[in-house]
Amino acid sequence: MRTVNIGLIGLGTVGGGVVDILHKHAGDFRRHYDLDLRLVRAADRNTERFEQLGLDPAICTDDAFAVIADPQVQLVIELIGGTGIAGEVVAAALKAGKRVVTANKALMATSGHELLLEAEARGVELRFEASVGGGIPIIEPLKHALTANKITDVLGIVNGTTNYMLTHMSGRGLSYDEALAEAQALGYAEADPTADVDGLDAAAKIAILASIAFHSTVTLDQVHVEGIRGLSSIDVAYAEKMGYTVKLLALARLTAAGIDIRVHPTMIPSSHQLASVNGVYNAIYVTGDAVGDVMFFGEGAGAGAAASAVVGDVIEAARALSEGNTTLGCTCTDEVALRPIEDLETCYYLRMVVDDKSGVLAQMTAVFAAHDVSLDSIMQQGVTPEGTAEIIYVTHRAREEAIRAIRAELEALESVKDIAALIRVEEL
Repeated sequence: MRTVNIGLIGLGTVGGGVVDILHKHAGDFRRHYDLDLRLVRAADRNTERFEQLGLDPAICTDDAFAVIADPQVQLVIELIGGTGIAGEVVAAALKAGKRVVTANKALMATSGHELLLEAEARGVELRFEASVGGGIPIIEPLKHALTANKITDVLGIVNGTTNYMLTHMSGRGLSYDEALAEAQALGYAEADPTADVDGLDAAAKIAILASIAFHSTVTLDQVHVEGIRGLSSIDVAYAEKMGYTVKLLALARLTAAGIDIRVHPTMIPSSHQLASVNGVYNAIYVTGDAVGDVMFFGEGAGAGAAASAVVGDVIEAARALSEGNTTLGCTCTDEVALRPIEDLETCYYLRMVVDDKSGVLAQMTAVFAAHDVSLDSIMQQGVTPEGTAEIIYVTHRAREEAIRAIRAELEALESVKDIAALIRVEEL
């Protein structure tokens, strides 16, 4: 029987799930993998959690670095989150020659490259499956099962909170505020939902996936990000009428001009597999030159899903440790440029509120023509008592730079009262 001693730092929702799995399946791990995984140290600033989780007081501390300094700890699990103290903890553990498992997407999206190089230099391992997609296996497939491929596309729905909100803005016609309030009441959204609704959570995840898929280094601050705060259920309904579904899409694509990487609300064909991913579920779609299209689907959040991925990493790291194996570290060997968002070419949906009078439509259409952007469709949706009308334009493929110039010119027209929505359309 091979014994591996574990130090767990962070006993919140996911940390509690890890403790539960290690306790519940200890016998299975011994029987199936010949591994005795022993939690010998645990740290959290909230000391009440020790008793709540049934931990032996003798192994508990409120000092994270005491866990790292303990010579009996061979493997450290970091579940603090964020990039401050968590970054110091992970770096210190690696420098101490301990293997590390983390679920920290923000840390891996900002400092992952440096930390992986540190792990490699120390001859240890840094695993981070739970940083993307919760319980969905995606990091390991990209680093192992799909390595025979040249990956060209990684895209998907990687934030359960916003997907829940968009699902119910579509299916039940909830407003953004109503959908957010419901998500918060159910525990799917935090009291401060900024990371989710502003797209930052999804941006961190797609930065990690792009770095692995394209053997490059992409950081969070390099991802073009737009969230769903300004999205209206009106536009979600119009999209459905046109055969589209609105999702907060995280997309990384390898092009001849570099990596196209972005997060924003996107209209995708309702016939596409991603369009049917609803509620808090996540799905990640990968395209490789040999395998073609594959999709990974499952619960992207929650204590059980994330803890499942964490303990899966622990088992693999423990097996490698006990067998003296070295593992695949950083594969970010290529320097690939990032394609500026202004160079993006796709289709666009614009909804505007304009004066309902003759000549206005021709005036606006002329603005599109002046920038050589052709229109796929034009729709007018009724007249208000105030004498305004909603006009919806859907373009053919156009450059982002041209659309931005068109928007600025339209906003300057006296007859245009509001550009209520601009949503990119991906035919996938």
